[in-house]
Amino acid sequence: MSLTIGHIEYSNCTPIFTALQRSMDCSGYSFVRGVPAHLNRLLAMGEIDVCPSSSIEYGKYPDRYLVLPDLSISAVGPVKSVLLFSRVPLERLDGAVIGMTTESDTSVNLLRIILTTFQGFTNSFERTPLPLAEALDSYPALLLIGDRALKGALTGGGYHIYDLGDLWYRATGLPFVFALWLLRREAAENKPHEVARLAVDVARAKRIAYDSYPEIAAQAPEREWIDSAVLVDYWRTISYDLTPAHLKGVRLFYNYAASLGVLPAAPDVRLYGESGGV
Repeated sequence: MSLTIGHIEYSNCTPIFTALQRSMDCSGYSFVRGVPAHLNRLLAMGEIDVCPSSSIEYGKYPDRYLVLPDLSISAVGPVKSVLLFSRVPLERLDGAVIGMTTESDTSVNLLRIILTTFQGFTNSFERTPLPLAEALDSYPALLLIGDRALKGALTGGGYHIYDLGDLWYRATGLPFVFALWLLRREAAENKPHEVARLAVDVARAKRIAYDSYPEIAAQAPEREWIDSAVLVDYWRTISYDLTPAHLKGVRLFYNYAASLGVLPAAPDVRLYGESGGV
């Protein structure tokens, strides 16, 4: 029985998936590629079984999912790929309409928490697919994530650039968990052997990736637009772990999101393999 895995097409996922596909027997897995928002929808509809998915997705539908242990895409300080580009300093954005990526919900809600809860601002937000320079003709600031954020930072443009991972860490002292490896509960129940194998394989892939960044970067498709040394530095900035501090950070995120009405309540985080997790 095959396990269907969502593969986020961002460079922050390249190390884990490269190590998984090169070093493990993946004959029992099928991979579906896409951006986080698209894969969130497929996961919600049951068209994929497991995916590193926006952490807000779990917050909204905790009864659908379990969380694979020891895995995340997180920042302990700057993340370098979730960036607010602004024509004016941050303190002048109170009351402004902020342009936002169409590719992720977690980062959008993190920005709302930073501006509303941490800064005390009153802002409105609009989704826009416009590229950076065009968007900043229409909005004073634009939130970009993933490779678009990395590319925007590389090209410069004279904008003020704020790293949301850094702003969260300065305010809370905790990691920010952008993505969790979410597993549909039906998959855990109906494909127990495949899921157990994947949990082991991905944990091993993470350890291999941590030790292999230069080798992975040398063959990565991102070489077309980013220097391999910069790519390795970026990967070393990311935390792929899920420690007690990470879990404390994600629970705090859910508490803030619930206080803003983004979530009906802050859910408990159920890990696969623990008591209450299949």
